[in-house]
Amino acid sequence: MDTPGTESTQRRMLRAAAVLAITAVVAVGLVSVVHDVAQPRIEASRRAQQLAQLGAVLGGVAYDNDPLDDTLEVRDAELLGTDAPLTVHRVRKDGATVALLVNAVAPDGYSGAIRLLLGIDAHGRLLGVRVLEHRETPGLGDAIEARRSDWIRGFDGRSLGDPPPPRWQVRKDGGDFDSFTGATVTPRAIVRAVRNALEYFARHRDELLGTPAPARGSP
Repeated sequence: MDTPGTESTQRRMLRAAAVLAITAVVAVGLVSVVHDVAQPRIEASRRAQQLAQLGAVLGGVAYDNDPLDDTLEVRDAELLGTDAPLTVHRVRKDGATVALLVNAVAPDGYSGAIRLLLGIDAHGRLLGVRVLEHRETPGLGDAIEARRSDWIRGFDGRSLGDPPPPRWQVRKDGGDFDSFTGATVTPRAIVRAVRNALEYFARHRDELLGTPAPARGSP
C-alpha cells in the first residue's frame, strides 16, 4: 500500500512531467513564430549579399533586372571545369542582355577545385573575376582572393583576343599573367579556367545572351 508520502511524490512527478511537456510545446511554438518572423529578413539579407557578390564583378555596369532571378543552367565539363550544372545570370538593361555572370571551376588548383565567378559583357570582354571558394594555402595561394591582393583584377578588360590565345598563360610559361613567388600552380589553374570560360561564351554567345526580356508592365 502506498503511503501518503509516496502518493505526494507521485503527484509531484506527474505535475513536473506536465510542466515539462507544456514548456516544450510553448518553446516549439515560440521557435516557429520567431522563424516565421525572421525568415523574410534572413532571405532579404541573403539576397543582398548575393547581389553584392555579383555586383563585384560587373565593373559598374548599369542594369534594371534582378540577375538572381534571371538565370539559366549550363553544363560543359571541358570548358567550365565540372560535370555539374552551373548557373549563368543574365544582366539586362531595358530588356537587352548587357552582361553575363558565369560560374566556372578551375579543377586543377594546388589544393583542389577553385570556384570562380566571371562578369562578361555582351562583346566577350571581362568585366571582372572573383574567387568564390578555394582551399589554397593561406599566405601563399590565397593571394587569388581580392581582399588579399589585386592579382585577380588583372583579368579586368581582357578578352579572348587580349592577350592573343598563346599568351593566355602565366609568365613562367611564356604568357602575360603574373604568378606568385613559390605558387605557380594556383594562378596557372585560374588563368586556364578564365580563358576556357571565355571560350565557352564565344561558342554559345547567342544562346547565353538570349532574347530580350519583355518590358516591365507588358503582358
